[in-house]
Formats: sequence, C-alpha cells, structure tokens
Amino acid sequence: MLHPDLKTIIIMGVSGSGKSVIGHLLASKLDATFEDGDDFHPASNKAKMSAGTPLTDEDRWPWYAVLRQRIEDMRHATPVYVLACSALKPVYREKLRAHDAPESLRFVLLDGSQELIASRLEQRKGHFMPPALLTSQLATLEPTPDLIRVSIDQTPEEIAAEILQKLATA
Repeated sequence: MLHPDLKTIIIMGVSGSGKSVIGHLLASKLDATFEDGDDFHPASNKAKMSAGTPLTDEDRWPWYAVLRQRIEDMRHATPVYVLACSALKPVYREKLRAHDAPESLRFVLLDGSQELIASRLEQRKGHFMPPALLTSQLATLEPTPDLIRVSIDQTPEEIAAEILQKLATA
C-alpha cells in the first residue's frame, strides 16, 4: 500500500535507463497519469542535445519550472502523477520537489551499468538524445540517500514490482 499522501512519483535516471517504459507500466498499475518530461523540453534544448551538446543549467531552469508547474497542475487531475525526468543532480530534484514533503513526492532512480545502458541506447531509434551523451550524463548523476534505487538489470515487470514494493515500505 502506498503512502496516502504520495501524489507524485518521478522516475529518474540517465537516457536509456528505461524511464518511459517503466513510467508507463507503473502508471498503468497505479491507475495513474504518466508523462515524459522530455515532451516538455523546448525545441532549442532538443536541437542542442540532438547535435550532441549537453544542456547547461541555464538551459534546464525554464524546463524544470515548467515541470514543477505540471506537477502542481496534475495534483488536481489525477490521484498519482508519474513523471519521467532525468533529474540527475540534487539541485534539479530540489526544483522538482519545491515545497513538497518527502512522503508526497518520491524519486525512483533506474540504476544500471554503463555497458547495459549503452547497449539499449544503440538499439533505440528516433530519439533526440544521442548515445554519445551517456558518458556526460553518468558523470552528472549525483545519487542521494533519499532516492529509491532499482536495478534495471531485470524485466520491466520485475522493475515495476520492485518499485511498488519499495514505495510501500518507504
């Protein structure tokens, strides 16, 4: 059973870790709404990443403001909101959390080896994020103790089940 105050679950991790797949699956199990944070990037950010250039914090701040507003808007539209967002640094997670209590917004880190994630990125077609940016994303990732960490070296069903189990005991 999830905490009754849990309103937002952010599925986070580097590109290729499975945020969209797991977010969709988790939302279906929770009768929740799922959205991918990438859909809210402005065209300029997508163009920059497509060209193989990592985003700067200045590129990200307006995007995080849009995502935070979306989190607040969705509180009135769905019992639980599942958002896929890389959220690699603590300061990014603070922008998403804002004033929310820990029990109302949880971060789930999809954790895997560089080799596993790179192999998934090589198989992915039509995404604006090139595999070449994986190294910079892994270098940027700063896990903190508050994250629910789940290994991606298992099936999507197993990952979703582990997330639900960890959320119920968190």
